[in-house]
Amino acid sequence: MHRGTWLAVVVASMVLAACGTPAESAPESPSRVVPIAGTNLSKIELTPKAIERISLQTAPVQGPAAGAGGTGSVPLAAVLYLSDGSTWVYTVVGTRTYERQRVTIARASGDTAILQAGPAPGTLVVTTGVAELLGSEYGVAGGQ
Repeated sequence: MHRGTWLAVVVASMVLAACGTPAESAPESPSRVVPIAGTNLSKIELTPKAIERISLQTAPVQGPAAGAGGTGSVPLAAVLYLSDGSTWVYTVVGTRTYERQRVTIARASGDTAILQAGPAPGTLVVTTGVAELLGSEYGVAGGQ
């Protein structure tokens, strides 16, 4: 993983680790990672407190603009760049549940990524909290 990405993952994990709810026995984990059969991906389930703590926000994939080409567009803030050069977004797949989905970016225009391939228009993608979800998915432990 690229050094900058790794640092973002570590910091994000520390933020999520602080989201557990104190209890008499043990604090609740802020996230749960559920492997997706047949892939190397996982679904990430967050507690309501974790969502509040990281100020998670979403936006729908926009349909392609007339004459703009591509399959749709998302805010650049939603795009996650991994060290191997691949680009991803986290989509909302259920209540407080998120899944990383690969995208191909045709080009950027201002603060918008025009997609060559990716989720269908109308699909909700995470725009704030992306690094925290990646930290949870990769299992980077954070401090309390």
